[in-house]
Amino acid sequence: MLSVLDIFRIGIGPSSSHTVGPMRIAARFLRRLDRRGHLTEAHRIQIIYRGSLAFTGVGHGTPRAGMLGLLGFKPETIDLDAAKAALDRLHQTGQFQFRGQDLRFDPATDLITDYEQAAELHPNEMEMQAFRANGERLYKRTYYSTGGGFVATHAQLSRPVKDDMISVGDEAVPFNFGSASELLKFCDAQSASIADIILTNEDVRRPRAATEKKLDRVTDVMLAGIERGLSTQGILPGGLKVARRAPDIWAKLRGNPGANERETLFDWLNVYAMAVNEENAAGGQIVTAPTNGAAGIIPAVIRHYCCDENGQPNREKIRLFLITAGGIGLLYKQRASISGAEMGCQGEVGVACSMAAGGLAAVWGATPLQVASAAEIGMEHNLGLTCDPVGGLVQIPCIERNAIGAVKAANAARLALHGTGHGKVSLDQVIETMRQTGLDMSSKYKETSQGGLAVNVIEC
Repeated sequence: MLSVLDIFRIGIGPSSSHTVGPMRIAARFLRRLDRRGHLTEAHRIQIIYRGSLAFTGVGHGTPRAGMLGLLGFKPETIDLDAAKAALDRLHQTGQFQFRGQDLRFDPATDLITDYEQAAELHPNEMEMQAFRANGERLYKRTYYSTGGGFVATHAQLSRPVKDDMISVGDEAVPFNFGSASELLKFCDAQSASIADIILTNEDVRRPRAATEKKLDRVTDVMLAGIERGLSTQGILPGGLKVARRAPDIWAKLRGNPGANERETLFDWLNVYAMAVNEENAAGGQIVTAPTNGAAGIIPAVIRHYCCDENGQPNREKIRLFLITAGGIGLLYKQRASISGAEMGCQGEVGVACSMAAGGLAAVWGATPLQVASAAEIGMEHNLGLTCDPVGGLVQIPCIERNAIGAVKAANAARLALHGTGHGKVSLDQVIETMRQTGLDMSSKYKETSQGGLAVNVIEC
């Protein structure tokens, strides 16, 4: 059973599918090597990236991420200073230790970006290999980073899935829904909110207090990312020479507290979203919401509508927001995808906008039908959004795109509250439309940097 806490994962930038996923895959391979009794024979490890992980890997920090996974770092707890020191040692020595075993890994020869062989089952393919001291291959395994930090093996993705959908529930949960319509039926039958239904399912996994503690931790990381982004000046890494803009916008807003133009609302949402995504682009700690590339939208809406003037969070409001938004995110993960390499940016920024719209509508007292309507509106006007990062970096157009997405989310929630929730387009229909659009979209517009702005904007 997927949990809303699987949707909101703490990790590092700039891309959940290109950094968080590969980190987990490298560590998972080493553990498997040990479980199968191959570790003592292993002498050298090799990583091969294909598909989007190859084409945009350098710009997304993917080579670094795979090595960090080998070195034992976890996305949730990584110390960036310690990570840099460990990477420097790896580059100098060409070796590392895993569970007491010395293993060779030369970044110059053992980290391969394969542009020739096409990725097979998913655009984010990563092959791990282990070799004996005599050069003979000992073991290999192919994995896929499927978006939002989720990973799967070749065997898992090859296995037929009923109705081509990932299960988000099972017999163990009280409310086993497979669509928005089923979720809304549970709400109606129980006279409950979407958050009530989702939380009751979460209670099967852990005590309610533990869920709330984890949600509060997610909130703290989100808000800390905003604060760092608002106060950190400079040029973002990667060669595009993109300057951080959030600190300057923040200074202007704080210097003019009495401004009463209605458009100032855009400025507040813009600056919070940009602050997070500038931190993400710099490789800082953020929360997948539901991905790193779309990590600024939900925190921006939370910071503006669920915190006081000093930025102090209203925990009850934010828990309601995150549980509701997370429930919507589960539907996208089940019925389509949250991977930019599969769906384009509609699967990242579009899904984040939809989740934020639903979460905000819930905070504003919307009915379950109105929450679903807000989520539908949030996605409907992001359909067809391409993923075309310039230079393979999560900067242009990604940072501004999050700012626009945050404004769209608030507007979608407002529109939903003016209606009854009985719209012409249902949330299930718009999710299916997104899925079909993503499947039809040319691969050059899906996180490969081979089309769109990526080929029409000069990088330097």
